[in-house]
Amino acid sequence: MVPPLPPTSSDPPNSPLPGASSGPPATSPSEPPESLMPDSGNSPEAPPIRRGLLLVVSGPSGVGKTTIVHQIIDRFDGVFSVSATTRDCSSHETDGVDYFFLDEAAFQRWIDEDRFLEFAQVFGRSSYGTPRDAVEDRLREGRLVVLDIDVQGAIQVRASTPDAFGVFILPPDEDELLRRLRARGREDEATIERRFAEARHEMATARTCGAYDAFVVNDELKRVVEETVGLIESRLAERANSGR
Repeated sequence: MVPPLPPTSSDPPNSPLPGASSGPPATSPSEPPESLMPDSGNSPEAPPIRRGLLLVVSGPSGVGKTTIVHQIIDRFDGVFSVSATTRDCSSHETDGVDYFFLDEAAFQRWIDEDRFLEFAQVFGRSSYGTPRDAVEDRLREGRLVVLDIDVQGAIQVRASTPDAFGVFILPPDEDELLRRLRARGREDEATIERRFAEARHEMATARTCGAYDAFVVNDELKRVVEETVGLIESRLAERANSGR
């Protein structure tokens, strides 16, 4: 039995912390906050469009972050950043929609030209990165831009974009995470154990790296979505009050 994580949900990165759900959306889209809505520009007195918010979401495999991300995007009329990758394009994917599919030489050229906001290259595995220009374009439009990336990517984003808002999704406890990984039924036990070990390392790193502003526990989908929405709204209110 793996000991449970401490029971809390939105502590700062250096505090003691706790830890998927893939059901249908439990909430209805709502009007995005005024601070994220592009101004019509019809009136000469209209204020300039406020820069959007870059939201970084991370969490271990099996924690349910993809479902949460989609609901956050619906609630704020946000956009999901399309990543670049060196892996092959499958038959049901479209270049530029699902991913930007690059060969190794092109990926390295983008690195050399500083075209990635963050990237990861792992020997013997496919490389992934977040194109910088597409993110900046959406932020200038005043949109919420969501990155679903790992801890190493979040550390890079924090260094280059300190006003980004980082949220890490935790499981209720490590035993529950292992159960969810097995329940997916997609991998053999050796692969599950490897993913579980990686997840434990990722959660430990997330707590101490300083890349995250909040930690939320995915114990129930509707509750965790509402908590995350509240955190984002609070950050937007802080920015509005400071004039940013």
